[in-house]
Amino acid sequence: QVQLVESGGGSVQAGGSLRLSCAVSLYFGYNHSLHCMGWFRQAPGKVREGVVVIDSDGATNYADSVKGRFTISQDNAKNTLYLQMNNLKPEDTAMYYCAADRGLSDGTCVRSQYLFAYWGQGTQVTVSS
Repeated sequence: QVQLVESGGGSVQAGGSLRLSCAVSLYFGYNHSLHCMGWFRQAPGKVREGVVVIDSDGATNYADSVKGRFTISQDNAKNTLYLQMNNLKPEDTAMYYCAADRGLSDGTCVRSQYLFAYWGQGTQVTVSS
């Protein structure tokens, strides 16, 4: 079993910053590596979208809407995934989810919610203008 727990959400004004964290726990019996990690978000009435994914080699894939403003990182010693969000905009308002998966058989990590098996409960980010 895999457990993902997000934290760090909150309310900020436009132009502000937040750092989200995702603590990853692997329970007894789970013996597969999590090659792909990612952050997704879902605003009310909208489809869940991939913000950024990262593979175990550190390769990243960002959505165009967040390039240059958001940065994903991981601390393997702490089993924690981070999302640093700078210059936040009102359109960034959403529930943010951490996700993990073993990845495709060729090692590819695709920024699609349909290709991630494990999810956290989400943390709300609200950006006011």
